[in-house]
Amino acid sequence: MPEFMELKRETMVHPEGVLKDVFGLPSFRGQQGDIIRHVVDGGDAVVLLPTGAGKSLCYQIPALCREGVGIVVSPLIALMRDQVEALRQSGVRAAALNSTLTPEEAQAIRIELAAGRLDLLYVTPERLVSDGFMGLLSRLQPALFAIDEAHCISQWGHDFRPEYLQLAMLKERFPGVPRLALTATADPQTRDDLIHRLQLDDARVFSASFDRPNIRYTIVRKDNAKTQLKEFLRAHKDASGIVYCLSRKKVEETAEWLTAQGIKALPYHAGLDRSVRDANQDAFLKDEGPVLVATIAFGMGIDKPDVRFVAHLDLPSSIEAYYQETGRAGRDGLPSDAWMAYGMGDLTLRRRMIDEAASPEDVKQVERAKLDALLGVCETTACRRQTLLAHFGEHHAGGCGNCDTCLSPSETWDGTEAARKALSAIYRTGQRFGAGHVIDVLRGNKTEKVERFGHDGLPTFGVGKDIDVKGWQSVFRQLAARGIIAADHAAFGALKLEEKARPILQGQEPVEFRRDLAPTGRRRQAKGGDIEISASPEDEALFQALRSERLRLAREQGVPPFVILHDTSLREMARRKPSALDEMTDIPGVGGAKIARYGEAFLAVVAQHG
Repeated sequence: MPEFMELKRETMVHPEGVLKDVFGLPSFRGQQGDIIRHVVDGGDAVVLLPTGAGKSLCYQIPALCREGVGIVVSPLIALMRDQVEALRQSGVRAAALNSTLTPEEAQAIRIELAAGRLDLLYVTPERLVSDGFMGLLSRLQPALFAIDEAHCISQWGHDFRPEYLQLAMLKERFPGVPRLALTATADPQTRDDLIHRLQLDDARVFSASFDRPNIRYTIVRKDNAKTQLKEFLRAHKDASGIVYCLSRKKVEETAEWLTAQGIKALPYHAGLDRSVRDANQDAFLKDEGPVLVATIAFGMGIDKPDVRFVAHLDLPSSIEAYYQETGRAGRDGLPSDAWMAYGMGDLTLRRRMIDEAASPEDVKQVERAKLDALLGVCETTACRRQTLLAHFGEHHAGGCGNCDTCLSPSETWDGTEAARKALSAIYRTGQRFGAGHVIDVLRGNKTEKVERFGHDGLPTFGVGKDIDVKGWQSVFRQLAARGIIAADHAAFGALKLEEKARPILQGQEPVEFRRDLAPTGRRRQAKGGDIEISASPEDEALFQALRSERLRLAREQGVPPFVILHDTSLREMARRKPSALDEMTDIPGVGGAKIARYGEAFLAVVAQHG
């Protein structure tokens, strides 16, 4: 690529030139410019930006501006593949070394690296710290080290990876080479830990708002979750999206059920044959399988920008996990949905998973606190975005206008008496039974189990007939979320009273509950924070034609469509309707290499719709 090599020399100290000429972007967003110039000048940086804020440019552009090769450390092979292909489409000499390569392919990349013919090289942390690779790097000129998904180095992070701990040695082995640690998911405790473990105490910290205003958050009580999911998906016909389930079995059952309902869905989990798993992921990335039903084995590092929704049929493990998983929607900044169905069983299962894990007790305590914080998001009657961002140490005024509690404010009711009845029933049945049995006692149901234990003779038998089963389920769920009761996993989910129950039972503390209303299936229009797509019928038709051409080009090369151009670029092209190549230079995301490679093809589509 001689044209690009010349471009790199000419713009070596001009990040703005690389941004425009290589990536086709008119200006930096947010703190990108400050971060890039700081690293180009040789400074270390800790970069805390939300998904979709353009973190990758923060190391890609400095690598092109500085002498040598930029080394990007990532645990995510899927991300490596997509980013390398996208960089090559833009004329950048990029490669990745990982376990998917044949020995011959890996050797060819090493030869290119040793000869100085690479601008960016992606490697796993294990590969980076190996003696052979360290020896090779020591004979070269690294431009920088970018440590992506840096939260993985912290034991307090949601995705701790021991191999990341060795990355601290880069400071000693390569003094003077700038290092960047980047993450989109870290609470204050995790941030401090990753800075310390990577020896970046003197690095400049860049942190932006973690708010994703284009994502609409909706959390509903679980009531026939598959049917609820189907209703949600009706608003996303033919759109790309991810449905997360906790177990492999549930993934396969859900994908099969959705397909039977006429919704094309593919399963993805670590237990599938590798060829099937890879084929399903490729189909999703290439827009051939709109809905992917997956465990959390899928998603980290997926660079697909046009995922329009992320749905959860089971409760994630923490706010960080929820934020990262939902953050896979709307990376292109266009309107997207994060939807979750949540119930008491989710809470019981998650707490059992924590209690039965082999982790040290201090780690379990942190995990319990993180789960409790997520439950706070699930059960809040306030703005969900406000509660979510507070966990990351960020203040939000609330009233975002783009979450369910803002669009359809929850009704509340005085639940003091109901709470006392529920707590008393738990106590009088010996704190030995789950919610289902206690509800039978409250509602006066003479089941075989109730009669066998003599619970039909208790003072609390039948005192809760005025509340239906779903109403009591809501009461118990909200009591559990607030830490007033807890499920004893060693006793098969028996409900126990916590210390917070005492003042309520003694009549010293009132309780207010959210009223869970039956879902109506209607979606109210956002008051604010929503990013609207407004296009004339003609522009929309041209946009769809451009997408079809992009898909054709992508299939010819066997690459995901988004590495050629993003939807946002195609929408702008449909709006501007360029008639010549030089008119494409101001369309965001259309750099020189892409104009040279695809410009004529897209111009032909525009001309056909003129």
